[in-house]
Amino acid sequence: MSGEIRFLDTNVLVYVFDDDEPEKQAIAERILRDDSGIRLSTQVLAEFYVTVTRKLGRPMSPQDGLTAVRHLKTYPVAMITQDLVTRGISRSIDSRISFWDGLIVETALAEKAHLLITEDLQDGWTIGSMRVWNPFKSAGNDNPRPC
Repeated sequence: MSGEIRFLDTNVLVYVFDDDEPEKQAIAERILRDDSGIRLSTQVLAEFYVTVTRKLGRPMSPQDGLTAVRHLKTYPVAMITQDLVTRGISRSIDSRISFWDGLIVETALAEKAHLLITEDLQDGWTIGSMRVWNPFKSAGNDNPRPC
């Protein structure tokens, strides 16, 4: 994966902190271990905070969630712009995916990502020169985590 720009969706980060999903947690930890080329967005950081402090079986405290976000923002973080919002809407309409997934796709493309790592989109989908990879498809259940 060296040299590749890898855009991480929220679920990858959440699994690092989800002790109820040990198999997915191990996969997410491996992905973050090679931190070169990782990109995030302000959307991902916001969704991460809400998910780990409210939606996990054992949620983090708000302070621990903030500490985690402060650590995660050491990676390059793309700002969500008005243009990305309208492109995300168009992507959601054209590709028949949720607005939030459309925004993730468009932000990853704007970041020139080679790989979009998520469990929320079809594994192997190619969008321009970017490929979608679901590293969790054989781990546990295949139900996407709500973010």
